[in-house]
Amino acid sequence: MSTNSSGSIRIALDAMGGDDAPRIVVNGAAIAQVRYPQAEFIFVGDETKIQPLVDKHKSLKGRAKIVHTTERVLPDDKPGVVLRSGRQTSMRLAINQVHEGAAEAIVSAGNTGALMAMAKFVLKTLPGIDRPAIVTFFPTLKGETVMLDLGANTECAPENLVDFAVMGALFANTVLGIENPRIGLLNVGSEETKGHEEIRIAAQELRALELPGNFIGYVEGDDITNGSVDVVVTDGFTGNVALKTAEGTAKMYTEFLKRTFKSSWLARVGYIFANHAFKKLRKRLDPRTYNGAMLIGLRGVCVKSHGGTDAIGFANAIGVAYDLVKYKFNDKMSQRVQLMHEKLSALPPEIKTAAEPVVAA
Repeated sequence: MSTNSSGSIRIALDAMGGDDAPRIVVNGAAIAQVRYPQAEFIFVGDETKIQPLVDKHKSLKGRAKIVHTTERVLPDDKPGVVLRSGRQTSMRLAINQVHEGAAEAIVSAGNTGALMAMAKFVLKTLPGIDRPAIVTFFPTLKGETVMLDLGANTECAPENLVDFAVMGALFANTVLGIENPRIGLLNVGSEETKGHEEIRIAAQELRALELPGNFIGYVEGDDITNGSVDVVVTDGFTGNVALKTAEGTAKMYTEFLKRTFKSSWLARVGYIFANHAFKKLRKRLDPRTYNGAMLIGLRGVCVKSHGGTDAIGFANAIGVAYDLVKYKFNDKMSQRVQLMHEKLSALPPEIKTAAEPVVAA
């Protein structure tokens, strides 16, 4: 790797994180490098395993560096334990590359809890942001929807949800190119008095603030996939349950289709005629397309890839990191969040008082 490539974007990769590491990491980087010629990679992991894989790809010649370590974070490792004893793991050293300025982003397919704990400890949060969140996007009937938080914060104060709304809107603008994202606050109903106190206060504050998007109010579970909003804001407990439910439903639907078309010879013939349409459907719902969740709110771009993805999915996660760096996402977000906090502190006291709740129907 050159010492000073003009205009290059350097991305540190946890080469030992994921179900099929380091193979999918190196192969994914090779795919990404063709898509993004200005990308350079720092592979962190076992050099004896990584170098032979790198040597197979001409696209990585002169664009890759290896930081050697034999230690790695395992899928079942506890975040607290890894934080104390995992200083020489590939995940920690990859995060360190960003902290030390050697890289501008880090991508890992490893243990989510450990990644969040170590990234928050090493990189710290951006000014004005109390809690980082996990954000990603997935398909809807009308395009794509951004959703956060997806598991980093099981409980959130109203100010956290306001931060998530700002960060989610900027993420939708940067990654999906949506100029004026529609923001919805996930709730048990659309009436203003529904939901717990934190949600109702957050809604009042969001209505009173000038956001980098358009706050449309409360949304319900079915709004997540119907495309009525571009950004869905919720706490990490609810968001994680919603995400896993959506993933499980998609797998169930796919399995039902397979069983249906195997049920009879006539069904198999029907599948042959409908094969082109089903290829389009599979491409639209391919989880690899939407791979790459950002740990948003940190002093550095940190992207989490699904641990079970393949090289194509990992390349897409790299693409998310690349775009966030290229379009200076963190700089924009830091400025907007600080501005929001200034405006939030100037709101009259009655805005921060929730109305009496009602029970969901």
